[in-house]
Amino acid sequence: MIKDFITLGYSPCPNDTFIFYALVHKKIDTGDLQFKEILEDVELLNQMALRAELDITKASYHAFGHLRKNYCLLRSGGALGKGCGPLVVTRGNYGMRDLEGKGIAIPGRLTTAYLLLQLFTSAFNLQPSTLFVMPFYEIMDAVRDGTVDAGLIIHESRFTYPYYGLKQVVDLGEWWEKETGLPIPLGGILAKRGLGRDLIKKIDTLLRNSIEYAFTHRDEPRAYIKLYSQELEDDVIEQHINLYVNNYSIDIGSDGILAVEELFRRAEERGIIEKSSSPLFIT
Repeated sequence: MIKDFITLGYSPCPNDTFIFYALVHKKIDTGDLQFKEILEDVELLNQMALRAELDITKASYHAFGHLRKNYCLLRSGGALGKGCGPLVVTRGNYGMRDLEGKGIAIPGRLTTAYLLLQLFTSAFNLQPSTLFVMPFYEIMDAVRDGTVDAGLIIHESRFTYPYYGLKQVVDLGEWWEKETGLPIPLGGILAKRGLGRDLIKKIDTLLRNSIEYAFTHRDEPRAYIKLYSQELEDDVIEQHINLYVNNYSIDIGSDGILAVEELFRRAEERGIIEKSSSPLFIT
């Protein structure tokens, strides 16, 4: 499939700008491929992918569960790992049962964070809470100010919530790891199946090259990262990259694939996503 340019969606979070820096700035050889980057919050990217507006995009694995017919997964560029899951936080000392029926802010209904919250509450027969959808970077303010009773936080909020006087109720990634023994699959890079096998494979290789370039030129992407990051402190940015960009980002690996398959199995079992016969990867 020949295109004048390939639309490329990713978030302004440090892990994504770190990963895509070399690709979009042509620090690696992309041949005759031209990319048009679109930086948006991951939930907006999820919605754009549902409308098939992007050729290549970062997306939550929850969203991918609804997109398997039209999109496939790339092996490189994803956010998986251990100790990196979403947290539920509040102002006081609460347990999850104290939050039944209370107001909880979430960063999007298609985020993996929200899927994990659904799986967790289902496993413990917790009653639904009232949900308030808002951008991830507004959630901690909303909890601190009492607009909501609790918040489901992601990204660099994991490192900064104590500065807002908030306390952790549950680490959903830790729960997942204990339940499954697998890494937590947060987000992946998806490609439209219509691009064709050869082009998708080529882009996957370029993405891996981009990550390897960033690892070997660690300081070079810093200005680009800080241009978009919600959190400008160097130590927070570094923690963010160290946690979310890892060996799974270079290649998802066999246990990463098992983690995605297990996430989908549980979500399908509970009727959150529909079963799909489409393979994860292009064939």
